[in-house]
Amino acid sequence: MKWYKVCNQEDLTIKTSLTIKVGELTIAIFHLTDGRFMAVEDRCPHKDGPLSDGIITGSTVTCPLHNWRINLINGEALPPDCGCVKTFKTKIKDDDIWVEL
Repeated sequence: MKWYKVCNQEDLTIKTSLTIKVGELTIAIFHLTDGRFMAVEDRCPHKDGPLSDGIITGSTVTCPLHNWRINLINGEALPPDCGCVKTFKTKIKDDDIWVEL
C-alpha cells in the first residue's frame, strides 16, 4: 500500500465530496461534519450509484439513486439493506489529504 496526496483540506468543505480516479477505480473522499475525511469506492453496492453525489449525514452517505445509506467508516450498507463498499484510510499531513491505496 502507498499513500497518495489528493487535495488540500481547504479544497473540500464540510458535507462535500470529491472523486479521484485510479485506473478503473473511482474513489470518493468525504468531509464529515466532525472534521474527519473518509474515502470509499464511489459506487453503491445496490446499483453502482455514485456515492459522491449523495447526501452526507453524520458518518453516512445516502445514495442518490435508491436512498441506500452507507456507513463511511466501515463501508457497510445500513439495515434493512445489505452490501459493502471498499474503504480507504485517510490522513492529514501539512494541511493536505492523503489516501492509502
